[in-house]
Amino acid sequence: MNRLLAVPAIAVAVAAVAVGCSSSTKNAVTTPASATGSASASTPASTAALHTANSKYGQILVDSSGHTLYLLTADSGSKSTCYGTCATFWPPDHTTGMPGNSGVTASMVGTTNRTDHTTQVTYHGHPLYTFVKDTKAGDVNGEGVTNFGGTWYVVGADGNAIMTAPAAPAPSPTGSSSSGSGGGYGY
Repeated sequence: MNRLLAVPAIAVAVAAVAVGCSSSTKNAVTTPASATGSASASTPASTAALHTANSKYGQILVDSSGHTLYLLTADSGSKSTCYGTCATFWPPDHTTGMPGNSGVTASMVGTTNRTDHTTQVTYHGHPLYTFVKDTKAGDVNGEGVTNFGGTWYVVGADGNAIMTAPAAPAPSPTGSSSSGSGGGYGY
């Protein structure tokens, strides 16, 4: 009986090491708790919904729970390349019907059939994913991570990858003297 339990445990350990050693990553990747639980990464969710939310990257796409949605540069058109271990760390945004939407361009919302016979939400032709290290709504921990053959980016409301955060505005002067001389703003 112990041998039967040891084989899956070894397989998970080897997969975790392989992921950690695969290509360069911005964040270290470890086996998520859900990978060892009974829930399957390919289990379809109920009908999904797409929304927009404000983030440090501007307006981005989020799922019905407010979790950030990402695209993978390795995907070709609307076909996903993320299966197996990849889908464990980057769960596809599954749906059982046409996704609902609010604040997004309805004509850009779609679906694609996956090879595991589930349906994944797409936007502007890109398959959408969440990231296991985004533990709460608003997290964007997957931005710029390179692994599983490509780079992961948050998706903007226009359907394109957001590759950098907008530049922070210049700080406004505070506590400056009102003398009017020097480099002050004197407004």
